[in-house]
Amino acid sequence: MSVITQAFSDAFQLLASGDEETFAAVQATLSTSGLAMLGCIIPGVPLGFLLGYTRFPGRNMLRILVDTALSFPTVVLGLLVYLLLARQGPFADFELLFTVPGIAIGLALLGLPIVIAHTCLAVEQADRLLAPTLRTLGAGPWQLLFSTVRELRFHLLTACITAFGRVVSEVGISMLVGGNIKWATRTITTAITLETGKGDYARSIALGIVLVALAFVLNMGLAALRRRMGP
Repeated sequence: MSVITQAFSDAFQLLASGDEETFAAVQATLSTSGLAMLGCIIPGVPLGFLLGYTRFPGRNMLRILVDTALSFPTVVLGLLVYLLLARQGPFADFELLFTVPGIAIGLALLGLPIVIAHTCLAVEQADRLLAPTLRTLGAGPWQLLFSTVRELRFHLLTACITAFGRVVSEVGISMLVGGNIKWATRTITTAITLETGKGDYARSIALGIVLVALAFVLNMGLAALRRRMGP
């Protein structure tokens, strides 16, 4: 028990002192996660809107594929992205393997189905009178999209936070595509894996505390937005 207590004490000291190695992993995590969220939100919300709102041949199969992608093994996704970016892969010329943007691509592919599926579900459950009313008022396709997004803003924020939680806690993709390079592509999750294996529990706990704090801050922010903007 004293070992655990000492590890927690050392962890808080690392955070309080601004340990460079610890916060380098935090920086890499925020960079990769931020880029990944842009990569899954910008296309994900419109695609989810179209999937939930429109009817076309093959829609049900596409919906099944999106739902299946929610449980796609992340280590396999990391392997596929690695092969695409590797020296023999089709995108080797971009030199994205073992870089922050390379990790972000893999994480964006992980979060994209989450945003699409949650947006689609929110649109399907929205007030069925919303779209006809907007059309009656002369709304075009883009106005219809933005008005629906505004109506469903809290559902979409929840979808984004869910995607962020999956992205920021991913290990396999970050390890395979990023290579766990110290001071460059070592993220919080890969650092925790490495440091725990080395027996450096203090740094692992410190990074774990940061992850939990990120989740808490995001959910507190969502709650504050909900109260400020009202129903």
